[in-house]
Amino acid sequence: MHWRVAITPHFLPFSPSIYTPMHQQLLTHTGHIALVQGISVGHFTDARRPTGCSVVLCPEGAVAGVDVRGAAPGTRETDLLHPSNLVQEIHAIMLAGGSAWGLETATGAVKWLEEHGAGLDIGVGSIPLVPAAVLFDVKLGDMRIRPDAAAGYAACQVASKERPLEGSVGAGTGAVIGKIFGWERAMKGGIGTASITVHGVTVGALVACNALGDVFNPYTGALIAGARTADGSRLLNARDALLRGEEPQPILAGSNTTIGVVATDACITKTQAHRLAVTAHDGLARSINPVHTMSDGDTLFALGTGQSGKTLGMMTLSTMAAEAVAIATARAVLLAQSMSVPNEALLPSWHDWNSKIKK
Repeated sequence: MHWRVAITPHFLPFSPSIYTPMHQQLLTHTGHIALVQGISVGHFTDARRPTGCSVVLCPEGAVAGVDVRGAAPGTRETDLLHPSNLVQEIHAIMLAGGSAWGLETATGAVKWLEEHGAGLDIGVGSIPLVPAAVLFDVKLGDMRIRPDAAAGYAACQVASKERPLEGSVGAGTGAVIGKIFGWERAMKGGIGTASITVHGVTVGALVACNALGDVFNPYTGALIAGARTADGSRLLNARDALLRGEEPQPILAGSNTTIGVVATDACITKTQAHRLAVTAHDGLARSINPVHTMSDGDTLFALGTGQSGKTLGMMTLSTMAAEAVAIATARAVLLAQSMSVPNEALLPSWHDWNSKIKK
């Protein structure tokens, strides 16, 4: 075993005494993306090093959009999602670690969907359409180990309507946040989910947070986790440090990135799906600072299954999307687990670091 991270399926994986009142609303949130009708979610977590992938399946088809805000994205099949382009529905979204190599996970999802009769009908068969986005986690452990087509296929095999695991699993397994002043002062990121339901319509989000910046509580504005001071005694607050004129560490382009999926069972058009992806980024801006940097490839997809048979105004849907993304992003960090990798500094989780500071 080259690395250590505790994986737990529990909703509240740690002692409730550590959860301060300011974070209770986030941690007791019961919504999740699989509550969206027509959606199922599966993770693959590699046991050999901290990496993995997460799939959002919609085999019956869903209109989709995408918005890329980070300057260093790693994506697949995003051009077909432009509102003016021909294809109207896709069949899954893949989120993965492994940097550019992780895009191969989508091939595994394509295989699984074809075997299950899902895809764009072309007369002689069906072509499953699976856009994807990746984040950078290859610095942790043996970079030759990364999610591949087999990993993507495995994630599809276990996809379900149950609440997805959160924290250091799937695409969030190797996620690290707060690297702006050096990896040795960073903390553990992860993957989180949330959903909001209004008038029988649900909007859910699944977010893998590997941000360069810090993560904040979107309700209170309190700093949750991120860059720590050099002596490790407290959180630095990267935003304030930058505004004081402190110089960040040189950062490898693309070595960060927050990626995610927003899904709704409302009846929406492809153009509206694109707009939903755009406004969902407001949720990232509420929970991450700095966000959408030159070293992040921040990418959000939006899906509309239409399976509720209902409609809502775009003002309401957009507000729901931003809210779900903000909550999911914070949960990704609050539910992450500490990670130790040989020749690297310990990457503490919010829970473990907060427990140590309170002693």
